[in-house]
This record gives sequence, C-alpha cells and structure tokens, in this order.
Amino acid sequence: MCYVFAMLNGEDTRADDLYVQDLLRQKDASISALQAQVSLLGEQLAWLQKQLFGRRSERIVGAADSQTLTLDFGEQVPPPPPEVVEEIRYQRRKPAKNRGADTLCYPENLPVKRVELDLAAQEKICPQTGEPLVRIGEEVSRKLARKAEQFYIIEYVRPKYASRKNPDLGVRTAALPDAIIERCPADESLLAYVLSAKFADHLPLYRLVEILGRSQVRISRQTLSKWVLTLGAGLSPLYDAMKARVLDSGVIFADESPIRLQVKGKGRCQQAYMWVYAGGGGGDPPYRFFEFRSNRSHAHPEQTLRHFQGLLHSDKYGAYEKLAKREDIQWCPCMAHVRRKFIEAETGDPELRRHILRKIRHLFLLERVAWKRGAQERLRIRRELEKPILAELTRRIKERLLAGGILPKSKFHQALNYYMGLAPHFDNYLNHPEARLDNNVAERAIRPLTIGRKNWLFVGSEDGGRASATLLSLVQTCRNLGVNPQAYLEDVLRRIMGHPAKRIQELLPDQWLAAKQKDAAREAAEQDGVS
Repeated sequence: MCYVFAMLNGEDTRADDLYVQDLLRQKDASISALQAQVSLLGEQLAWLQKQLFGRRSERIVGAADSQTLTLDFGEQVPPPPPEVVEEIRYQRRKPAKNRGADTLCYPENLPVKRVELDLAAQEKICPQTGEPLVRIGEEVSRKLARKAEQFYIIEYVRPKYASRKNPDLGVRTAALPDAIIERCPADESLLAYVLSAKFADHLPLYRLVEILGRSQVRISRQTLSKWVLTLGAGLSPLYDAMKARVLDSGVIFADESPIRLQVKGKGRCQQAYMWVYAGGGGGDPPYRFFEFRSNRSHAHPEQTLRHFQGLLHSDKYGAYEKLAKREDIQWCPCMAHVRRKFIEAETGDPELRRHILRKIRHLFLLERVAWKRGAQERLRIRRELEKPILAELTRRIKERLLAGGILPKSKFHQALNYYMGLAPHFDNYLNHPEARLDNNVAERAIRPLTIGRKNWLFVGSEDGGRASATLLSLVQTCRNLGVNPQAYLEDVLRRIMGHPAKRIQELLPDQWLAAKQKDAAREAAEQDGVS
C-alpha cells in the first residue's frame, strides 16, 4: 500500500493521508457490496412475498396503455353506426336474471316423471254457489332431478346343445362376448366408469371404493388397481397408434412434470416424471400423448423424438436445446416463459422492463389476430409486423447487457440472458405458419396431471406409471375433443379385442367421434326420408 512506502521514507503526514484515503476506498467498496446484496435480497423477498400472498395473475400492463398498438392489415374497418338516442316515455320492466351462461341447461329427451299436485276435495267447491269448480287447464313447473347411481346385473344365458346319436360331438354353446379382462365380474360400463372417474375426474381409488360403497357395491381397492393395470396394458395398441400419429404430425408441443413413484420395500417415494406431447396436426392439435419415465434424463425425450422431423415447441430445458441442434428439427421456444421471467424480475431497470413486457404483449395481440387468418396471411403479419418488434427487443436487451451495471444474480439479469439464449430460434415461428409463439398448448395439456397428482398422490409402480400414461392419453384426448370419456371407453373396451389390428386407428378418439357423427347424420337423414 502507498502509505507503507511513505512511512518507510519518513513522510509521516503523507502516510497518514494515504492511509485515510485507503480506508475510505475500502469503506466505499464495502458499502457498494452491501447495497448490491441488500438489493438482491430485497428482490428475493419481494418474489417470495408475491408467491405467498400476491396475485397469481401475470398481467401487469393495463388495457389503457399510453403506447397503444395500431394494427394495419390492409382492410378498411367500417365506422361505427351513429348513436341513436331513444326517448323513453314509459317504464320498462327489468329483464329476468340468469338468462345467459348461468341458466340450467339439460337435454330435451330426458325422461319425465309427472307429479300432479291437486286441490283437496273440499277446495274444489265454490264457496258462494256450492257448485264444483271446473278444470280449465294446468300450470306446469319443471325441475331437474337426479337418481342415485343405478347398478344392475347382466345375465348372459347360453343354451347348451348336444347330439343324442353322436355324444362325441360334445356340448355346444354360444361364445361369450370378447372381454379385455378374462372372467372379469365387472361389465365394460363399470370399468369405463372407474377409468373416467380416476383419469378425468381425478378421483383416487380409495374414494371410488367409498362412492361405490354408498350404493352397497363393495369392491376392494386392490381389485380396482388390478383392473386399471390390466386395462392400461390392454389399451396399449391404441396408445401406440396415438404416439405414431403425434410423431408423424410434424408439429409437437412438449412439456414434463414430476410425479411421485412408490418404491417397493423402502417405504418411500422417489421423483419420477410424466412427459406430455401434444400433436396430430394444426395449431391446436387433438392428441395428448403422455409418457412415463422414472427420471428426468435427457435421453428420454431424445429417444422418443429420435425419428421426429418438424416443429418442436417447448421451454428451455437442456434436452430440447440438444434436439434443437438437429437439422431436421426447428425449435420454437416459448415466449410465455420469457414473459414470466421479466414479470418475476421486479427490480433492476423498471423502464426497460415495462418496455419489454409491452412489446411482448403486442406480439401476443398480433398472434391472436394472425391465427384468425389463413396460413399465408399469418406469415405476412408475422414478417411485416412481428419481426421488427423481435429485432428491437433483441437490440435493446443486447445493449443493456453490454452496458453492465446489473447484478449478475438478479432476476432481471437472468431474464435478459434467458431471452438472448432463445433469440436466434424465434425466427422459426416467423417462417412456419403452423408454429406458435408460445408452448401454452403443452402447458394446458399437462395441467390435468398436476391436478390429479394432488389427489392420488403417487403411482404405485413403474407398471402403474405406464398404465396411467396410456389411460391419461386416451381420456385427456377425449376431453380435448369434447368427447364423453366414459362413453368412448365403454364402446372401445367392448370392441378392441375383436377389432382388426390393421384398422386400430379407427378407434382413436377423433376417428371414433367422426364415425359417431356420421352415423347420427345418416340416421337423421333416414328419419327425414321416412317422415
């Protein structure tokens, strides 16, 4: 230090001054370090408080923004009609409430139980004349009612035949219908109910035992577990056909979520994972293909997508970044994740943060319009209006990182780096009409799993995980298509054992729905012809 050399040279006064200056520099450096630490801790505290007590909504930019986005798509929007002022000289009645979505709706073909509430005999006499009252009509009020679950027994009666003169022929009877579980005492309608209750309504099996018990039907949880495992294995051909459809579609949305796997003999659970791949064609594909894995290794998505070619939508997980290096895969990272990073970064550069969030909001507004247009018009909107926004975002973020002055561990610095790591891949969605700006399709597809695991808590084995993946794929695809999972499963369970393997795709949910709609249209046409 300088003051040490000054003391050795006999310059005491100069040495004292240098010593004081050195202490001040150390103090300033310590204050700066403490301020940076306080800022980082304050950011972490604010984020934790928001997670515990704040609103979960990510919306921070109001609709009434000072910098509005003007869209010009080459179409003239007609001016609004002039306002007509109506002078009301009478008192209008207020419209009845609950005439919209809150109204109780039900099918018109429900059976009707008629209950007649008549007057007592003495009340049907006129008190003035003593003559009986005349019935002039009736007033009808309707209420939707529900019966308890009805169970019934199906008896398959098969007459036995034998030959009197040829006893060696043996006894002949008709064959029982094909069943996916041999000698199972439960009909396919009950099996379909169990599967839809567990994988569509998220009911664990022990609750199903209680529900069935209220109707005096007693089935052990172990029996239900065996049925689920057997049905998952029996429906695997449909699962494989769906997987092939998704991988051949050319557009996939991928995500993964942890689930708990029970380890036999150790009395504990380990963390496993369930992947979901949404595909089948289009910007909102029909199929939801789940895949169970015992860990989160990069090898699992690499193995599943080893023959895939096309657009891959995902978050910034390392396995997807590896796949993005393949020439036959165009990786489309999720802008919604980028937005979430900047929302969490509540400290740093407030002005730049607001600007970035505003521009991302403009991108999503443009995408909302673009997806209502055709493929070529969608590309034109992206290239003419969205591409300049992305270029400006990349330039501003890059300049801010080069300028420095941001804490490396702060969430704002992490958000800036997160965007720059994905920036080269955003051109993929600009050049492909079927690509999307976000991965929300997979985010929505994985949500039923996250709800279900809060109820059934864990899977009992790897076989149970694979069976759950198969049944989740079928049930959640039905829900996405608006198909009743219980009706679909009941019909498929009755038919799959005798269905030709080469035509297994006819039993996929979308093909099944199309066939049902075609049959209904044909029956309606025949009825119209008869009438």
